[in-house]
Amino acid sequence: MFKSLHKKNLGVRIMLGVIVGLLGVGMLLYLIPGQGTESVSAADVVATVDNQSITVTDIRAQLARIQRSSAIPAALEPLYAQQVLNQLVFQRELALEAKQLGITVSDQERADRIRLLIPTAFVGGTFVGNDQYAAQVEATSGMAVPEFEDLVGQGLLEEKFRELVTDGMSVSSAEVEQEFRRRNDKIKINYVAIKPDDLQAKIEASDADLSAYFEKNKAKYNVPERRVVQYAFLDLEQLRLHANIPQDQIRNYYDEHIDRYKMPDRAHVAHILFKTVGKTDSEAEEIRKKAEDVLKKAKSGANFGDLAKQYSEDTTKERGGDLDWIVRGQTVPEFEQAAFSLPIGSISDVVKTQYGFHIIKVIDRQAARTQTLDEVFPQILGALQEDQAQRAAEDLSGQISAEIRRSGRVSIDDLAKKFNLKFGQTPPLEANRPIVEVGNSPELTETIFRLRPGDDSAAIRTDKGYVVISVKEDQPAHPATLAEVRDRVLADYRREKAADLAKSRAEELARRAKSGEDLAKAAKALGLEAKTSDLFSRTGSVSDLGGAAQLGPAFSLAAGQTSDAVSLGATWAVYRVLERQPANPADLAKQQQDIQQQLLDARRTMAFEAFRTALDNRTRQAGKLRLNVENLKRITAPSSS
Repeated sequence: MFKSLHKKNLGVRIMLGVIVGLLGVGMLLYLIPGQGTESVSAADVVATVDNQSITVTDIRAQLARIQRSSAIPAALEPLYAQQVLNQLVFQRELALEAKQLGITVSDQERADRIRLLIPTAFVGGTFVGNDQYAAQVEATSGMAVPEFEDLVGQGLLEEKFRELVTDGMSVSSAEVEQEFRRRNDKIKINYVAIKPDDLQAKIEASDADLSAYFEKNKAKYNVPERRVVQYAFLDLEQLRLHANIPQDQIRNYYDEHIDRYKMPDRAHVAHILFKTVGKTDSEAEEIRKKAEDVLKKAKSGANFGDLAKQYSEDTTKERGGDLDWIVRGQTVPEFEQAAFSLPIGSISDVVKTQYGFHIIKVIDRQAARTQTLDEVFPQILGALQEDQAQRAAEDLSGQISAEIRRSGRVSIDDLAKKFNLKFGQTPPLEANRPIVEVGNSPELTETIFRLRPGDDSAAIRTDKGYVVISVKEDQPAHPATLAEVRDRVLADYRREKAADLAKSRAEELARRAKSGEDLAKAAKALGLEAKTSDLFSRTGSVSDLGGAAQLGPAFSLAAGQTSDAVSLGATWAVYRVLERQPANPADLAKQQQDIQQQLLDARRTMAFEAFRTALDNRTRQAGKLRLNVENLKRITAPSSS
């Protein structure tokens, strides 16, 4: 595709190759203050690349788009924000580099790629019009047309640079053969896993032992501020249980909301999806042939769910392709036609849609109808009970708050008796510890340590109801005594001594086994158990030991040789090689193409990351990348919530 570009830019490829060769492959260090960037100040600007600004608003817009497709945990928001910033900086650096080298993306190239991404924008080769196109872009990507087309252009530009950087890379036959052996050489071992957790029960700890350990590690044992809280609790669940809903109220609710209980035609379907989005016509044809092969298996009696798990590219694959119930208008027309016309239990031919090729199975189908009152009675009763309980709770919480305002300090016990609330008292609570009996609420956990002792809180809403609290006792933070943290000290002591014991037993076992003693007998004498693995390769795993990558040295031992004591994280191990099974040369031809492609892909990825690092470093050194450190902190600081 880029032959002419290659000829024009031979010097460019040489220059990029030199950069990659000099840098090698290293970790990407982006946007770290003090790495040759100058600070810039602007109200919303986080970074500038050659005077092109990246703002807090830009980053938050990208994060919002990510949130729409999958929730971002609060704790990971700073990491996501940093990654978004890194990518936006790289896009601008790449655009600057392209401008300097004369590399462009034409309108035709962009249009061709959009045709692949949104094939429904063209019907019979005719453009559907701006309005339909904009709607399809929004539905597919969640973006407006200008942003979407800009993103397509950026992707094409990055593809051109990837091809320039990785052009001419190859993998030798010797490298393929070496990787083939690495993946397929297998060994079987007799092994003993020694886990500190299994030894903790064997650790005896006298008072003198704990006292000495505590004195040695005293600095890490502190008792934080704690508070004893009294509470009066209004339980929503009890209000729900006692809510009295007349039969005629349920009937009236059903009649007034009858449209809610009208069920349209619906079909319970499963499918196997073979994606073609972004594929060329020739690639799509190969995918269609694959779909036809799988269809033959499905119609020959193979389990549809198993086929979906093996072949489908949809998120439903782990559920055997089950889409559950769908209604008319929920899917694209071609899919809907099959789902609502095939007999129950039957399997469609290959169905082509804008997403790819589908094989559809109709599990069940139901005609449109209105659910009866009997069917929805529990649902309506629950909703009305919930509504009545909520209104009663809000009314009662208002009365409680008014009583507190009118009387000033009120005994929580008296308040509970007057309003028929549940009274209780907590053990000493540390900060951010909930009162389990009354439910969770950020306001409640914050109020516990804000309230002055003796004062009453207002009625606070939790996920279980409403609660009023009063701090009965405040216990300031202080260095712990052994009595206060004895359980923690005992657990820490046993954990540390168990780790020492695991190491010493592993070393003793290795010494005895290497001196010629049978590994299983030596293990039994030390209170341990020897096991025998199946044959495994370097890419396999061993029960109790984990991934075989940790056992790399085992593949260099001869049959009959025993390892030293090996640390595998917390676990210690000793093993003896029982059998070696070299890779079968006859299997090389079967795996050669996949191995060669995987090695080549990995090499290309490493080369492009090296180019990316080089580009970033050169942009910094030229003074064209600058950061607003304060705004950077705003987007990467951990959430206070």
